[in-house]
Amino acid sequence: AAGGIGQALALLLKNRLPAGSDLALYDIAPVTPGVAADLSHIPTPVTIKGYAGEDPTPALEGADVVLVSAGVARKPGMDRADLFNVNAGIVKALAETIAVVCPKACVGIITNPVNTTVPIAAEVLKKAGVYDKRKLFGVTTLDVIRSETFVAALKDKDPGQVRVPVIGGHSGVTILPLLSQVEGVTFTDEEVAALTKRIQNAGTEVVEAKAGGGSATFSMGQ
Repeated sequence: AAGGIGQALALLLKNRLPAGSDLALYDIAPVTPGVAADLSHIPTPVTIKGYAGEDPTPALEGADVVLVSAGVARKPGMDRADLFNVNAGIVKALAETIAVVCPKACVGIITNPVNTTVPIAAEVLKKAGVYDKRKLFGVTTLDVIRSETFVAALKDKDPGQVRVPVIGGHSGVTILPLLSQVEGVTFTDEEVAALTKRIQNAGTEVVEAKAGGGSATFSMGQ
């Protein structure tokens, strides 16, 4: 929760969760309680607390929803698959704790590569006997909002009124925007090819623009 995505997401949740909600932030980084203290000054009826250290148990106790954004970020020249060796272990360890502490929680995996970290979490939960296919999912909405933004810009539309279904998960060439399903606009073959390529490589666009300073965080948090 102390990383780029975690902080952006925490800010969004502090402002948008229903009144009376409890928001728990966890990260191994010692700054996490400070992030929570900072966000607690925002005047919304959401209680927030931060936890740091090796054990996520205190943050997970009583959780109804768990969002996992932990892991290393992409750097220039890397693709999502390059993150697997480190991030797979992080997701596995967190899933093992979730299986014990809050086995009935809905679990959203943001950590890349999503196409493989979600199955890892599923296997851990299955081994513990608490897997529910309705409650484990990969968060790939970023590809949807990117698609809607790019289509709106190309076709001079209000981004808030554009809807673009995206299938295939969140792993490079598997990302497939269904542009034929977008209502009220048509695309040439050239536009489809160019848009699809840009949507698939939008994460790389951000990584390169940040010149090694990180990957997509604000749009991912959104």
